[in-house]
Amino acid sequence: MSLRVAVVGLGWAARTIWLPRLAAHPDMTVTAVVDPSPAAREAFADSTGVRVLSDALELSPDLVDLAIVAVPNHAHSSVAAALLRRGIPVFLEKPVCLSHEEADELARAEQEGGAVLIAGSAARCRTDIRALRQLVEAVGEVRHLRLAWVRANGVPGTDWFTRRSEAGGGVLLDLGWHLLDTALFLLGPLSFDQVVATTTYDFVNRRASQAAWREEDPKPAGGDAADVEDTARAFLVTDSGVSVSLLTSWASHATHDRTTVEVHGSAGTAVLGCTFGFSPNRLGGSSLTFTQDGKITPVSVDEEPVGAEYDRQIDALAGLPADQAQRGEAVAAARRTIDVITRIYESAARAADSRKPEEVPA
Repeated sequence: MSLRVAVVGLGWAARTIWLPRLAAHPDMTVTAVVDPSPAAREAFADSTGVRVLSDALELSPDLVDLAIVAVPNHAHSSVAAALLRRGIPVFLEKPVCLSHEEADELARAEQEGGAVLIAGSAARCRTDIRALRQLVEAVGEVRHLRLAWVRANGVPGTDWFTRRSEAGGGVLLDLGWHLLDTALFLLGPLSFDQVVATTTYDFVNRRASQAAWREEDPKPAGGDAADVEDTARAFLVTDSGVSVSLLTSWASHATHDRTTVEVHGSAGTAVLGCTFGFSPNRLGGSSLTFTQDGKITPVSVDEEPVGAEYDRQIDALAGLPADQAQRGEAVAAARRTIDVITRIYESAARAADSRKPEEVPA
């Protein structure tokens, strides 16, 4: 039986990632799309007979079995919670929430509506990340995890993405959420005793640093300046002594986009080099190695097309909305992630305050 799906939000993610994959899937049927913008609704209605709505509250369990929520960050939790309370299971794009309060609201909505919240987790659906996970036991006691996702020119071109009032934050909430979810997938839940971080804003207002491949209209000249970070650097230490270094950059002085995940242990080191996401500015496929006692051993990783991890997420959705065992899992993971992100931002703010010149008494 085909799963009836609604897509809430008709931005880049919906148009480029979700709608084409849903349309091509034999077990999925898009029965409705939702967007408050008349222009977005009109553009979609011109090319399809799918029901087009202006408000997510027009959806009901009679119309859909699942809603994919891909709206701007500030509306993620409110839209998802409203649908959950109507008894509609929700697949929610990252970031799942922007605060602990939003996580609490999602948990209440899940319980009150009896529907399941499913969180987008693209990285853990990648073949190379799954191959890396299989090497974690071989490294012995894990001592350090290094996570880096650095783009050459990849600042999102949509205005809301670089406004804190609508995005909640910058690259840390965007790319950093994926990296922290990767850490959770590789090592399980981590509790951090120490967090030291800094954020910078060198590229976010440079037009040349925008992600042209996002197929969005460029930001208008003379528009509001972006007020979110384009780079975040953090060093974290768990209560058991495992250290984690995190680097996320929307733009840099690099020539290509690159993602690196390293797991260092008492018995060896596993290193994955690849490129997360859809940017065409990448160098080949994935490279995975295991190093022990000075010997580097290449590990075979099956090549796959860009975006295959999203195909796998769609494949996995069929049985998840009815799986009550999933209830609470997405919120629990989101609480851990938003806690780390909040502490990184707090540390960066303290560091910035400490660099400000002291006021000289009159």
